[in-house]
Amino acid sequence: MIEWIIFALIGVITGIFSGLLGLGGGLIVVPSLMAVFTWQAMPEQNLMHIAIGTSLMTITITSLSSSYAHHKYQHINWQLFKWMIPGLVLGGFTGAYFASLVSSNLLQRCFAVYVFCVVIQMWIPKLPSVNTQLLDKQSLSLFGILAGAISALVGIGGGSLVVPYLTMAKQTMQKAIGTSAACGFPISVAAVTGFIFFGQHHDVTNQWLMGQIHWQAFLGIISTSILCSILGAKLTKILPVKVLKQLFSVVLLVVAINLIK
Repeated sequence: MIEWIIFALIGVITGIFSGLLGLGGGLIVVPSLMAVFTWQAMPEQNLMHIAIGTSLMTITITSLSSSYAHHKYQHINWQLFKWMIPGLVLGGFTGAYFASLVSSNLLQRCFAVYVFCVVIQMWIPKLPSVNTQLLDKQSLSLFGILAGAISALVGIGGGSLVVPYLTMAKQTMQKAIGTSAACGFPISVAAVTGFIFFGQHHDVTNQWLMGQIHWQAFLGIISTSILCSILGAKLTKILPVKVLKQLFSVVLLVVAINLIK
């Protein structure tokens, strides 16, 4: 019973901060699951893989919810999204494959490096517009592969990669965020498929595991995260988001430093 409560609390925190700060839930879910799985004495060689795979599984649901909300406000560029889908799917599945080949410790360091990059990005002023040629079909396909692969390796939906790219390609911030939300679904579905398929050979005895997806953790997090993300979005009207984002970046920095061993 205690595990259900812990996973639900992770969902609460993930939902509120995602809605409030516009950050991907993977930044919270992955290190939180690592801590829980360590407490449960899960084999270290599988720990990070399962945390990442489970994080991506939660994104399959949250990305649909977020996409629906953005679609209502016409904040998704569906043409760009359609051009990116093949690359996102290929990248997500390929990333899951490479994740299955490396150790949990190496994946942990990759996640830490990614968090460092996110922290730096949070303190950098708005990126300049570069060129709309970044939006041609070939460029979007290649970027989709890269974004999908990185997202699968660190357990995110790709927002911190897609949003800067689209804003540099002279898309409005609203369109960039909305389109990014939609991109999270093909990335996560492809990556989860890979983590289930390539994770079958791992010798982990746990009734909740399928490949490298922990279904109890997934269900517990999802049970609270979606509703709490709505609450977080409402809190943006009364709380100092910029200050909170900077404080959260410090927390992320501490997490990243702790993960590099």
